[in-house]
Amino acid sequence: MDPRKLKPKTISDYIKFAPKESQEKLREIRTCISKSAPGAKESLKWGMPAFSYQRILVMFAGFKHHIGFYPTPSALEAFSRNLTKFKTAKGSIQFPLNKPLPVALIRKITEFRVKKYFEEDRKWRS
Repeated sequence: MDPRKLKPKTISDYIKFAPKESQEKLREIRTCISKSAPGAKESLKWGMPAFSYQRILVMFAGFKHHIGFYPTPSALEAFSRNLTKFKTAKGSIQFPLNKPLPVALIRKITEFRVKKYFEEDRKWRS
C-alpha cells in the first residue's frame, strides 16, 4: 500500500504502511540516522520521514524497488565520489532494495548534515 494514501502520522506508521519489500531497510535507515543525529526530532515532512533540529537534516522514503534518501544537494556534492554506483538526482540518492543498505555512507552523510547545521547556525547566533 502507498503510505501517502494512508496518511501516516508517525515514522513508525509510515514504515508499517510502506511496501513490504522496503520495511526492513526503512527500519535500518531510521536507526542509522537516529544514531548519527543525536537529539534530532523525528517527523513527517511532505509525507516522508524526516529528521530535524530546527531545520530538516535528512529525509527518506520507501518504494517498491528502492529507498530514497534526501540529504540536500550540498551533501550529494560533498560525497559525489562515494555515490557513483547509486542513482542520484539534485538532492536525492536511490538505494536499491536488492543490495545491502550502505549504512556507513548514510551515517557519514547524516553526520555531515549535522555538522553543517551547527556551523551554519553558529553564524546566526554570533
